[in-house]
Amino acid sequence: MNEVTVNTKDLLRNYILENYLFTDDQSKLNNADSFLDSGMLDSMGILELIYFLDEELSIKVMPNEMIPSNLDSINNLLAFIENKTH
Repeated sequence: MNEVTVNTKDLLRNYILENYLFTDDQSKLNNADSFLDSGMLDSMGILELIYFLDEELSIKVMPNEMIPSNLDSINNLLAFIENKTH
């Protein structure tokens, strides 16, 4: 993993932990955990996540990209961001 990906992963993990799990305990979030299936995020949470991606990482999520395979876990987000930036 390159440095950008590591920093992005940490940024995403900390955002989810602090804003949706209300903790800084890294063990509370597995990178493969589904945000929707676990109840971590609902549809409003996904919209907030999309806003976060735009504001913090300058990643624009197009309407056709608003699908679970892109946005429903840390791993999915990292793969999506990697595809958008390369």
